[in-house]
Amino acid sequence: MPAPSAPKTLTLFALLVALVVAASYVVAPLWNDKPEGVQEHPPLIFEQTMTVGEFAKANNLPNPAMKEIFGLKSKADLDRPVTDFGIPGERILEEAAKQQALGSEYESKNWLKIPLKFGLWFLFMGGAFYLLRNKKINGANRKWLYLIATATFGVILTSDPSPMGTVKDTIHLFAVEGVFFPPRLIALTVFLLTVFLANKFICSWGCQLGVLQDLIFRLNRNAKDSKAGPLPQIKVPFVVTNTIRIAFLAAFTVAAFGWGYELIEPIDPFRVYKPMTWTLVCAGFILVLLFLSLFVYRPWCHFACPFGLVGWLVEKFSLTKIKVDYDTCISCEACAKACPSTVMDAILKQNRTIPDCFSCGTCMGVCPTDSISFTSGKRTPPPPDKFDQDA
Repeated sequence: MPAPSAPKTLTLFALLVALVVAASYVVAPLWNDKPEGVQEHPPLIFEQTMTVGEFAKANNLPNPAMKEIFGLKSKADLDRPVTDFGIPGERILEEAAKQQALGSEYESKNWLKIPLKFGLWFLFMGGAFYLLRNKKINGANRKWLYLIATATFGVILTSDPSPMGTVKDTIHLFAVEGVFFPPRLIALTVFLLTVFLANKFICSWGCQLGVLQDLIFRLNRNAKDSKAGPLPQIKVPFVVTNTIRIAFLAAFTVAAFGWGYELIEPIDPFRVYKPMTWTLVCAGFILVLLFLSLFVYRPWCHFACPFGLVGWLVEKFSLTKIKVDYDTCISCEACAKACPSTVMDAILKQNRTIPDCFSCGTCMGVCPTDSISFTSGKRTPPPPDKFDQDA
């Protein structure tokens, strides 16, 4: 089957993006999601003559929040004056603001969609894991899997929750309000556990933005998904992408702690699945990012994503990963050439820091000697003279 022409590739790209945006415009409002992020609250009302119950009612704070602030032992403690507990007024207001922030976070979540999305994530990633382990993912069904993941986790279940949100929102909420939202920390732990178990699998096959970028990249590939199609594709050196990604996270953190500003929010590319919230700047950034995905593999993941950076660190300890059998490897380097990024060359030769591996399976599909697998255990180093021709 001949590779698609440049006009056909660009047409497919435009149709895919238009379909995702149009479908999201229809589906996203059906969830009636509330705004994410830190919310502004009216000033807290506090008087020394108040009882705990009066303080709670004046500031619309639930009894469990009062228990956290005052250490209440029984319901009767609600009738005691706030001054009975020996807590300075400034400390009471500080703790009440934290409880107010946690309450807003809880209220902003769609508690129907979150467990549904996690359940479907586990089912889908389990299926992808089975296919990858058994070398059943190829150039054709890979695109279908990415399309299904895009439709399910992005268009139908919208932009939230997402792996990226667990990192950026945790940093921003703590910077502004001084608290951690426990359900978000649980979600982050679960996501990182999938990275530990199966080499960044949530990014590879679950992240709604990651799979969309990957699908777009594959539109500009030949029929066997082994090299670039009619438009050029660039493998940016990892030292460049990771340096930018670290700098971006540093800038995000400084902006959050220094000014309470959420650096990603105005350009958040996950809002591709919530087009009704776009500003002109956001729309422009998203469209440029998606267009860039034709030429550079997963640009947001490599250049900016906070979870991508954290996941790359955890990935170093992954139980299941891409491995090479050097007893049967013939040093043809077909895997490294077909790999969408520079990671397979680093895995193959193990002569430098290994970049993010998104477990796409491209390397396994092109290996002529079936020497590459997705299995558990440590990677064995290549024989010293295995790639001497590159010296």
